[in-house]
Amino acid sequence: MRLVAEQHPTLSVAPVCHALAIPRASYYRWQKPPDRVPVVREVPRALPPEAREQILAVLHSDRFAEQPPAEVYATLLDEGTYLCSIRTMYRILADRGEVRERRRQLRHPPYQAPELLATAPKQLWSWDITKLKGPAKWMAFYLYVILDVFSRYVVGWMVAERDSATLAQRLITETCERQGVARGQLTIHADRGASMIAKSVALLLADLGVAKTHSRPHVSNDNPYSESQFKTLKYHPEFPDRFGCVQDARSFLVDFFLWYNTMHHHSGLGYLTPWDVHYGHATQRLSDRGLVLQHAFAATPERFVRGLPTPPALPTAVWINRPKAQEDSRENVRH
Repeated sequence: MRLVAEQHPTLSVAPVCHALAIPRASYYRWQKPPDRVPVVREVPRALPPEAREQILAVLHSDRFAEQPPAEVYATLLDEGTYLCSIRTMYRILADRGEVRERRRQLRHPPYQAPELLATAPKQLWSWDITKLKGPAKWMAFYLYVILDVFSRYVVGWMVAERDSATLAQRLITETCERQGVARGQLTIHADRGASMIAKSVALLLADLGVAKTHSRPHVSNDNPYSESQFKTLKYHPEFPDRFGCVQDARSFLVDFFLWYNTMHHHSGLGYLTPWDVHYGHATQRLSDRGLVLQHAFAATPERFVRGLPTPPALPTAVWINRPKAQEDSRENVRH
């Protein structure tokens, strides 16, 4: 910069800085000696050190040690004494690192995000409980649903008039027996509701040889498949605003889960039904769809500008909280 100014003495600083894309403030700052002593600006209104120590001694006294600065300020004013403003008291305390919450605070321990993988049915189940509105404003029924994460198949459900760990035990036991789950084969994931973390449920899962995991507190994303299934239920066009009785709810849910398991083409399953994936019909179904698309392509190839179409594939792995390293590698592959 200085060399350019010396070679072209007729040029002023502004056009040279503009040509070099350098702020003029930076140029003038570079002209100052680097070893200059910083100038400390003295504020005439600032309290001297001895006055600050006196105020700090008052704040530390037995009388005011547990009082906030505003209370100290008001009390001293009523007694005819003025030390400083409330803000100054806070500044003096802040310089000593003494401005903080004085009450004991409950600190939650760090929770590890559950990282769960399913590559086939009957490896990972997710279960949850949701409320269904009853005939009156203060009445509700409780829907228990156990979902296979890989196939999205509802393997077990129950409607009851209360949230009970005992009822949850019965549902889990009957569902494992009906699905033929072997010891060490299955992991069941749930959030931290009262029934989910009940000791009786934990002992039952241990007796069945089923591993259990839980979501982090207040993190709904740790149980996404059950939450998504409940949304599908409650946004169904025929879902009523209220149920007249528990039998009414059970009658509706029998038809709903029959539709959901056997007729609902799930977007997360390549538009296969949960029944197809859970009971091993996915390969044949995809093969049949491929033949249909081949015939359509052979009949009118001009309609398929990208060549022979293929049916959407079935995911080979389903995660709850995929590890970040794998997420990063997938992003790199996409780019």
